[in-house]
Amino acid sequence: MPSLKGSRLPRESLNGSWVRAALVEHEAALIRYARSVVGDADRARDVVQDTFLRLCRQQPDVVRPHLRAWLYTVCRRRALDVLRKERRMHTTTDSVTWNLPTALDDAPAQQAEAGETRQRLLAELETLPGKQREVVRLKFQAGLSYRDIADAMDLKVGYVGYLLHTALKTLRERMA
Repeated sequence: MPSLKGSRLPRESLNGSWVRAALVEHEAALIRYARSVVGDADRARDVVQDTFLRLCRQQPDVVRPHLRAWLYTVCRRRALDVLRKERRMHTTTDSVTWNLPTALDDAPAQQAEAGETRQRLLAELETLPGKQREVVRLKFQAGLSYRDIADAMDLKVGYVGYLLHTALKTLRERMA
């Protein structure tokens, strides 16, 4: 076993406590996001596992100030790499969980209608251009800020706002 004496990594990165904390806090959301991109739960878990392996190699003091954006950036890039490697796209209308409001005490008819609306919305989301679809996922599924989305997608913040505005306007029109 190589000696860690003289290592340039801070002590907390050697024991991985900060990575474990990030895993507990972000893993489930990253898997949902990756699944929405790659269309498959197993591949999504692989993408997220790779994301956290890459996090293990990072300096905590460099990554921690923007950890969430860093995780989504790496996860997104890895998921897109997987898609490019396979050279096929999957629809994710049945694999994305969105937090549309439905109360537990709603009548069955209301719950059914909400489910139909959710499915229709997901189907419409898949018809949006790629960048618009991605911005909507990162904003509403992952809960990222415009700045974090811009960093993850390597775009300007203003363009993220434009893409999100255009996507939501299109979805509203189609759902009306």
